[in-house]
Amino acid sequence: MLSIKTKTFQELSTQELYDILQLRSEVFVVEQDCVYQDVDGKDQNALHVLGYKNNVLVAYTRIFKPGYYFEEASIGRVVVKVTEREHQYGYDIMKASIEAIKYNYKVNTIKISAQTYLKRFYNNLEFYEVGEEYLEDGIPHIGMIRD
Repeated sequence: MLSIKTKTFQELSTQELYDILQLRSEVFVVEQDCVYQDVDGKDQNALHVLGYKNNVLVAYTRIFKPGYYFEEASIGRVVVKVTEREHQYGYDIMKASIEAIKYNYKVNTIKISAQTYLKRFYNNLEFYEVGEEYLEDGIPHIGMIRD
């Protein structure tokens, strides 16, 4: 079971921020072989949902209030360390993120920009596809909503 912490950008320690950026880079840049600007100026306006196993960051998302990223509240940068995926921590971190949105923003509707190959994962969390598939940083994505 993951130990979950939710923090504003200002509440993050230097070590926590380093761990977040390292994990995101490890998966989104190195593993997915995608050169893109991960440090995008949006972290300062996000709530950060951190999932720890034995005091090591193994899962993470960032969430935004309605109207910041999309009209709806949103979850992004969903990531689980490659060596920990067999434990289904993606579901744990997403469920914690959904609850954090309900608690902090008092809304239920959430929109995400999902990598297309993860549609079934998000369907299992009650997200459904909206619109057409599109490329984001060279990777197929689809918009998805959860009411």
